Amino acid sequence: MAAPEFVPSAPTTEKHYVSPPQREGAWSADRPGETFGQTPGSGSRLGAQGPDQGFALTLTSVFTDDLVLTEGEYVGDVHAGCVGVATKRASIFHRAPVVHDLRIAYTLFGYLDDDAPANLIEFRKAAFAEIHYSFHYFKVRAIADMVSEEVLSQTPDQVAMRYRSDWRSQLDI
Repeated sequence: MAAPEFVPSAPTTEKHYVSPPQREGAWSADRPGETFGQTPGSGSRLGAQGPDQGFALTLTSVFTDDLVLTEGEYVGDVHAGCVGVATKRASIFHRAPVVHDLRIAYTLFGYLDDDAPANLIEFRKAAFAEIHYSFHYFKVRAIADMVSEEVLSQTPDQVAMRYRSDWRSQLDI
């Protein structure tokens, strides 16, 4: 496209910056945010990052109407805790969360069961209490850490079958 006439100089006549052929002195990494060596890939409370983990928050709307909550349980707390488990499962498979990740999380804690065991309900009420607040990150991490990679590697049907036989066997309480 041609330049309008009111532009002071033609673009082809301007001088452009040309870098010098070499840089004087040696370069060193001296910025405050620079890291040296390897950054930690695993350890306490580091988790396993996966792509687009926030999508799990969008998927929670699929389950909102199916959740079986008792008095004193808040749907925001349930979603927050189960999203932590779902994103852990998704990161094991190196992918973004899908609906099955959340189905497994809700199943493990009996939120999709009309007849959830009373001791599970008592446990989850205490574990999930008020964790929807952002300052309870470590409580969400503790819930995700209760579920081992071996359990999260199973299919939703396998998790549901083991939940019905013995829900405690799938959680590190």
